[in-house]
Amino acid sequence: MRATGETDDSLLFAAAETFGRDGYAATSLDEVARLAGVGRGAVYHRYGTKSALFRGALVFRQRRLAERFVSASSVRIGWDALRAGCTVMLDAYLDPGVRRILLIDGPAVLGPEQVRTIEDGHVGDLLRRGLQQATGDRDVEARLSVLRGALAEAGLLLARDPAALGALEREIDLLLDAFERNPAPA
Repeated sequence: MRATGETDDSLLFAAAETFGRDGYAATSLDEVARLAGVGRGAVYHRYGTKSALFRGALVFRQRRLAERFVSASSVRIGWDALRAGCTVMLDAYLDPGVRRILLIDGPAVLGPEQVRTIEDGHVGDLLRRGLQQATGDRDVEARLSVLRGALAEAGLLLARDPAALGALEREIDLLLDAFERNPAPA
């Protein structure tokens, strides 16, 4: 018998893989349970509903993305750290499953506000702190909103044209260069 933490990890991994591959509407909880190596009852016992399991999968993806962001940016400082984190995000959006959960199905299933709240606890917070450290300003919400929007739209473009990655990295660099050259008004 699996320990509770091990079962939760297996379920979240299987859910993230299945929701990412098949989309929310086509995902079967039976398939998630099968891939996780647990019974259907374990899925319902831990999550109760398909949307709650999807929320868990979205948090799982956000956490993994945040770990990659930290790993890439922690050996750098200031604007270079923020650029490294943004590059990680663009690279992650090349994965259709990540893109589907975070950018497409997440807002459709959970609503944009709930997705934003989840993001704020992971990658959104890292972007905010990166901007704060790079600028020395505490109030970076306007710039954060612009950067988040640019990254999300870039992720959606990568769905249509993965070859656009290089151009998108340059555009994000230009955006960050503009932020760096133009301090926010006091």
